Amino acid sequence: MTMPRTVQDILDHAEELAKRFEDYEPTPEGERAPEVYAELRGAVLSRSDAERSIRDAVHRAREHGYSWAFIGTVVGTSGEAARQRYGHKKDA
Repeated sequence: MTMPRTVQDILDHAEELAKRFEDYEPTPEGERAPEVYAELRGAVLSRSDAERSIRDAVHRAREHGYSWAFIGTVVGTSGEAARQRYGHKKDA
């Protein structure tokens, strides 16, 4: 499908879309369960909160002199990977 280039192309395209919308008949197979979306969205928000919590804890650990190697062990990765993920340029 190409983008409309003239006013007439835009009007024709709008009429085509309006017809598709008017003719649309939902089917049971096309229905989505909103509670599944809510569960997925909640999980993503939880992960975001957890990542923020880990980042803040890593920064506090660095402020208190913990090594990147130790932090990496705690977060389940190498010290270098932890530094790359959570470090600042001054920690490089």
